[in-house]
Amino acid sequence: MGEELVNSTDSYYGTDDYPELPEDPGALLCSLQEVRQFSRVFVPVAYSLISVFGLLGNTLVVLTFAFYKKAKSMTDVYLLNMAIADILFVLTLPFWAVTHASNAWLFSNAMCKLMKGIYAVNFNCGMLLLACISMDRYIAIVQATKSFRLRSRTLAHSKVICLVVWVVSLVISSSTFTFNQKYSTQGRDVCEPKYQSVSEPLRWKLLVLGLELLFGFFVPLLFMVFCYLLIVRTLVQAQNSRRHRAIRVIIAVVLVFLACQIPHNIVLLVTAARMGRTDRTCDGQKLMGYARNVTEVLAFLHCCLNPVLYAFVGQKFRSYFLKIVKDLWCVRRRPTSAGSCARMSSETFASRQTSETVEDNGSSFTM
Repeated sequence: MGEELVNSTDSYYGTDDYPELPEDPGALLCSLQEVRQFSRVFVPVAYSLISVFGLLGNTLVVLTFAFYKKAKSMTDVYLLNMAIADILFVLTLPFWAVTHASNAWLFSNAMCKLMKGIYAVNFNCGMLLLACISMDRYIAIVQATKSFRLRSRTLAHSKVICLVVWVVSLVISSSTFTFNQKYSTQGRDVCEPKYQSVSEPLRWKLLVLGLELLFGFFVPLLFMVFCYLLIVRTLVQAQNSRRHRAIRVIIAVVLVFLACQIPHNIVLLVTAARMGRTDRTCDGQKLMGYARNVTEVLAFLHCCLNPVLYAFVGQKFRSYFLKIVKDLWCVRRRPTSAGSCARMSSETFASRQTSETVEDNGSSFTM
C-alpha cells in the first residue's frame, strides 16, 4: 500500500465534512503515516501494560473488600466502586490495542457502541468518584466534630449515592452510545463518532467535547483542589504527627491526578479551539496526533495508580494486602507448615485489630 494521504480536516477529527474549505484541495493533503506507525507500536504496548496492571491492582482492592475488610466509611464505598469502574475500564483497552495495531476496527457495530459506551461511562464514573472521595475526606478531617453524624447518615444511603454517581455517568456518556458507530472511510473500518445525521455536526462535536472536559476533568479538579486545600490547612494546624504524614499523601494524590490529566485535557482544549479551522498545517496535525496518543495513555495510567494512592498506601490496606499474600503462600505450602501459617495468620489478625482500634473514622484512606 502506498503512503496514505488524508485530508487534514478529517485525519484527526473524524471524516465529517467541514464548511468553508479552501478552494485548493491539494493544500489539505497531509500524510500522517508516521503518526499511524507510531500509534501501531506505542499504543497497543501501553494499553496492554495498563490493562494488566490496572486489572491486577483493582482486583486486589475488590478482593480485599470482599474477603478481608468490610466497607466502614463512604471513602471505602467509593474506593470499591472506583475499583469496579477501573476494572470495567481497563477491560475495554485490549479492543483499542487491537484497533491501533491493525489500524482498523475489526469488530461489529454493536461492539463499537458497547466498548465506547463502557469506556466513557466508567472513565466519567471514576473521575466523579475521585471528587466524592475528596468531599468525604473534607467532612472527616475539616468537619471533624460533625463528621460522625454526617458520615453515618451518608453511609446509610451509600447504595443510593453510588447509584446516582453511576446514573449521572451514564447520562453524561449517552452521546457516546448515540453517535459512535462502525463505518468505512479511506478503505478501512473505524469506530468513531459520526455526526452527519444532525443538522449542525460541528456544534455537536464541540458540545460533546465540552461535556467531556467539564465532567471528566474540571468538576473533579474543582472538588479536589477545594477540599484538599482545606484539608491540608487543617492538618497543618493539628499537632498530630500521623496527620502530618497524611499531608504528603494528599499532596501526592493531587500532583499525580494533575500530572496524568492536565496534558490530555490541554490537548482536548486545543482540539476544540482548532476544530473546523481550515488553516491547520501538516506539521501541526502530526504534532497533535503524537500528543493525543501520548497524553491519552498518560491519562489512562491513572487507573493503575488509583489502587496505590487510595488504598495500598494506607496502613490498614497494606496489612490486608500482606495477609492476602501470606494466605496465598500458605495455600501453596505443604500441610506440615499449617501450624506456622496459623500462627502467622493469628498475628496478622491481632495486628489488624490493633490497627483498626487506633484508626479514626474507620477509613482505609487514613494514614
